[in-house]
Amino acid sequence: MARKNYSEEFRRQAVDLFESTPGATLKGIAADLGVERATLKRWVDLYGTGRKTAADGKTTSTSTGSSAQADPVRAESPAVKIARLEAELAALRAEKTKLTTEREILRSAAKYFGRGDELVSRFQFVADHRATFEVKRLCELVEVKRSSYYAWVKAAPPREARAAADAQLADRIRKVHTDDNTCGAPRITAELNDGVPAGQRVNHKRVARVMRDNGIAGYRRRRKVRTTIPEPADHKVPDLLNRNFTAEAPNQRYVGDITYLPLADGNNLYLATVIDCYSRRLAGWAVAGHMRTELVTDALKAAKATRGSLTGAVFHSDHGSVYTSNDYARLCTELGVTQSMGAVGTSADNSLAESFNATLKREILQDQNSWPDEATCRRQVFRWLVRYNTRRRHSWCHYQSPNTYETSTAATLPSAA
Repeated sequence: MARKNYSEEFRRQAVDLFESTPGATLKGIAADLGVERATLKRWVDLYGTGRKTAADGKTTSTSTGSSAQADPVRAESPAVKIARLEAELAALRAEKTKLTTEREILRSAAKYFGRGDELVSRFQFVADHRATFEVKRLCELVEVKRSSYYAWVKAAPPREARAAADAQLADRIRKVHTDDNTCGAPRITAELNDGVPAGQRVNHKRVARVMRDNGIAGYRRRRKVRTTIPEPADHKVPDLLNRNFTAEAPNQRYVGDITYLPLADGNNLYLATVIDCYSRRLAGWAVAGHMRTELVTDALKAAKATRGSLTGAVFHSDHGSVYTSNDYARLCTELGVTQSMGAVGTSADNSLAESFNATLKREILQDQNSWPDEATCRRQVFRWLVRYNTRRRHSWCHYQSPNTYETSTAATLPSAA
């Protein structure tokens, strides 16, 4: 159920994301946005500025007029430049050797006295020093039985095989975690098992253990986040969901909310969402620098464009003034949408939308408190929202993306859905 009709704003944001992301490739950005590479290339040719952000953060230009400006480094003679580069290379090699040596020394020291299995550390101590001292004496000093030590030595081959297998699994986990550092053990397990035959799948408990042993963890925001206080309602609208955020098919029940996106200069952008309760798919959204009614009407119109029609659907929200406005009620009537609202001042009545907003900020901002500027905020939020639908694995969707979940379950749904 991939989106086929893209607005001009969507295309321009996609091109801006490609040009502003350091080291980004057409293939990578296209995969994140769920579009074909050729389609993104056509958008870049049509809307692009001709400037691209390189992997080092510098902006390069495809034009040749400005690239011929004088550069102080070019004033060096070839011999001086070669000598400088050789000196820098030698310094880097020396630093690498120093760091490698320091790492090996620290590992050796921690092998016996670190926070590991104390019994195994004593066995290893005996094994490492048996060429210098007799085993009997070593076992007496570290208080282990010789029979236990020899049993440990005998079990070395299978133990090493397990360690090697765990090391290979750790490398696979790191690749997934590097692509998205917010992933925990359940989502990484789903990624590793995607398309793998049943007999070759990895258990989630083993993935969690290997992640724990290798210091790999999904991101968790540790500071408390203040929740939004809803405004009193202008008119009464019943709660049609009663905290039951499920649906039998797509395009039946939606929830939505507004959340602020803090900027470093003290201002905010605002995001309005329309989320399908069936698949958790973000059917529509809008970002603006205000909280007027147009923000939520634009989001609902975007959902209508995605679904084709919203006739018969229920949209649930809090009692914010924009949702209780006459203009918003009039749009819902035009689109055939029935409004639903939770109790005033109770965030749990719209917890699905609240959880979505918290996840977005946690996974994008992580340890930062705000976005550096409006352009960066719009780019990063746009990329996350599209990736959320097309690639991010959701526990509700059995660790598939919302789009994939809707596609995979389409055959089991009634034809009227």
